[in-house]
Amino acid sequence: MTQDGGAGEVRINRIEGSTFSIGGTNITNTTVHHDGTGAAAPGAAELLEAVRELRIALVHLPRSADRSALDAELDEAAGELAETGEIRPGLPARLRGALQRWAPVVDSVNAAAALGGLLASLGS
Repeated sequence: MTQDGGAGEVRINRIEGSTFSIGGTNITNTTVHHDGTGAAAPGAAELLEAVRELRIALVHLPRSADRSALDAELDEAAGELAETGEIRPGLPARLRGALQRWAPVVDSVNAAAALGGLLASLGS
């Protein structure tokens, strides 16, 4: 429904290999689409880029203890990825946990959806 009470319409024809997030404060729906072709999981460089993009996006949010804690977690992950050049066991789970724990901080940040999509493609 539109703001003026009329019926709104959204049409999406086809989305492949994409991550997108729709929502607002305390309402987030993130969808990750994989076409099942057995495409390779993202590498450390791609994950590092997504972590860095989220850190950059966080700068535009109001300062808070939660934002600082998330930034510290992302900084640690970025350092690990840059130093080793690989995704060590446990890192994806740590990053997933951070995104879930601080979801209210990042619910409006598209970079969080992109990072979440990469983590989903890595599996458990």
